[in-house]
Amino acid sequence: MLDIRPNCEYCDKDLPADASDAMICSYECTFCAVCVETVLENVCPNCGGGFEIRPIRPRTAFRPGTGLSHAPASAHRVHLKHDPAALPAFVDKIKSLSPGER
Repeated sequence: MLDIRPNCEYCDKDLPADASDAMICSYECTFCAVCVETVLENVCPNCGGGFEIRPIRPRTAFRPGTGLSHAPASAHRVHLKHDPAALPAFVDKIKSLSPGER
């Protein structure tokens, strides 16, 4: 089950469970769409993968055992694990490869 992390790992923008601009990689690294597009150029700085729009977990339990009341979003804020100054070189090295080729 997705953690639904509460913030962008790069700029620390709040990304609540219903945020339409939250992006994740296959490891659930979470960034806002602005950072993915303008700084990261669709390259996850942690794994090198690409990003997809994070699904929105329903607030309402339409089925038993589902919804935010049963599986709440994480409150644990996660921050970038790598030196922001080193990101441009990392991104430039692999951004020309599509996520499926990385």
